[in-house]
Amino acid sequence: MKSFFDRFENFFEGFIFWSRWVQAPMYGGLIIGAFLYMWKFFQELAHMYHQVVGGDIESKVMLTLLSLVDISMVMNLVVMVTIGGYSIFTSKIDVDMHDDKPLWLEGLDAGMLKIKLATSLASISGVQLLKTFVNYREAAEKAGSEGIIIEIVIHMVFIFSALLLGYTEKIIHSYPHGLTGHGHDEEEDGENHEEKHKEEV
Repeated sequence: MKSFFDRFENFFEGFIFWSRWVQAPMYGGLIIGAFLYMWKFFQELAHMYHQVVGGDIESKVMLTLLSLVDISMVMNLVVMVTIGGYSIFTSKIDVDMHDDKPLWLEGLDAGMLKIKLATSLASISGVQLLKTFVNYREAAEKAGSEGIIIEIVIHMVFIFSALLLGYTEKIIHSYPHGLTGHGHDEEEDGENHEEKHKEEV
């Protein structure tokens, strides 16, 4: 018969495990935010339409188009956090047999999600930097040369962070397998050498 402390421990551990559902409303909020941000996308699209019809210069149209690209990349980031975070930290999404299962969900874990988020942030900052370069004169007047340099530094920090995360994950995932594989290779080499020695004898 279980003691009171054992029952309490089981209850408390179950409560802790249940607490993962606290994140679920947050992911729902991200979905609502994605719908609101979609409205911003169509506003920019309508603005671009008026620019093209009105005969604005190509650089302005390109800046608006880059804004659309920027919004779509942020939306990709939100979808990745929502689906990936929910499936990793809250509850598994049973989409293994679904025809439209995204390829990036294959083998996704917390480490891979961090790498994907870091690369997405680097891509978004790259689009922002491209917008600055397209409209360099106005950007230089507003932020000055130092502001543009800061944008470049921030972009490089995102790239370096993504590379560092990728390298760290590579070390974490390859170390145990590499160690096991190395020992296995040595064992196979020893067996092959012993069989070869027997054949020679």
